[in-house]
Amino acid sequence: MSGHAPPDFVCLGESMVTFLPSRPGRLADVPSFARAIGGAESNVACALAAAGHRVRWVGRVGRDGFGHHLVETIGAHGVDVTAVGRDPHRPTGVYFRTADDRAADAHEVVYYRAGSAASAMSPATVPYDSVADGRVLHLTGITAALSADCLALIRELTAPRPGRPLVSFDVNHRPALWRDGTAPEVLLELARRADLVFVGADEAEELWGLMDPFAIRAALPEPAVLVVKRGGEGAVAFERCAASFPTPPLPEPGLRPGPRSSNAGRAEDATAPRSGPVPAPETRTPHTVTTVPAPRVDVLAPVGAGDAFAAGFLSATLRGLDMTARLRHGHLMAAAALTVPGDVAVPPRRAHADRLAALDAGAWGTLHLGPGWTGDDQEVRTP
Repeated sequence: MSGHAPPDFVCLGESMVTFLPSRPGRLADVPSFARAIGGAESNVACALAAAGHRVRWVGRVGRDGFGHHLVETIGAHGVDVTAVGRDPHRPTGVYFRTADDRAADAHEVVYYRAGSAASAMSPATVPYDSVADGRVLHLTGITAALSADCLALIRELTAPRPGRPLVSFDVNHRPALWRDGTAPEVLLELARRADLVFVGADEAEELWGLMDPFAIRAALPEPAVLVVKRGGEGAVAFERCAASFPTPPLPEPGLRPGPRSSNAGRAEDATAPRSGPVPAPETRTPHTVTTVPAPRVDVLAPVGAGDAFAAGFLSATLRGLDMTARLRHGHLMAAAALTVPGDVAVPPRRAHADRLAALDAGAWGTLHLGPGWTGDDQEVRTP
């Protein structure tokens, strides 16, 4: 990646050294751990770089061995790490986790991140120039929860201003980080400032008492694109403008192009009558709705899928693919993360992913992916 060309994507947030268990079981019973890296925004950055994009990760690490390891490892994925801050007084965060699903009752995660270098990110420690030259700035709600300074930074980066990059925001609700009970209003505020929002239906239910995608859209009418992830059921995308991404020149944030007509067979006009919750009249801006089911996946490690989905969707968006293809590429990148042991997805080659994303509806509906599927020579099962 050229050091002179501006990045396609800038991803800002905390990355930590993660310790993966050598076998299933309680943390108290695991005899050893393997070192890896983890962090929602750096996961997205690594996956986007592997997909062939110019990517910069902006974060803050301690001037310690773990910080050096993070920067070197993320840089080795092809990500520009020249804007990462090194804090001589605060440590790099680390965490340990069990091997089971994050949503499982037995899942354990122990973080050592309080007072970390990343929690000192603020408008004063992160130069705006380091994030402003990309086409897309990707942020998550995790950063906003780390400290008051981090929240001030995210508010500054999502505030409307001339020349602001297009903002992608993954709600990424982590209840343990929001001990003051402000998550519902803060995350709603930040999401409503973004151009593209990712949110899980389970997150929306926990935060706002909403699970139906149309009810979630009614609560978030401002973003040009809203993607509601529904786990194994698939994802629903609401698109309100024709070119929020990726047609150059990029529009100024807040100046949205008009809606495009729906794509018959794939999308529906959200203003048309339908059963179930419907957006309130004041939120009924014409837009299209696209639903794509998730393929069947033999899960090896149930972590990192949300970050990978965001990377796949963003990559396809910047390539100018239609909404169905964007969602399918999101699902494929998520499947790549679910079939490897760590948090960082190893994406398939672009041509391989494009072939799968172009399957007809019947073949896509029977797609079955397991460990190793990302190799071009691997069989992909469609019963």
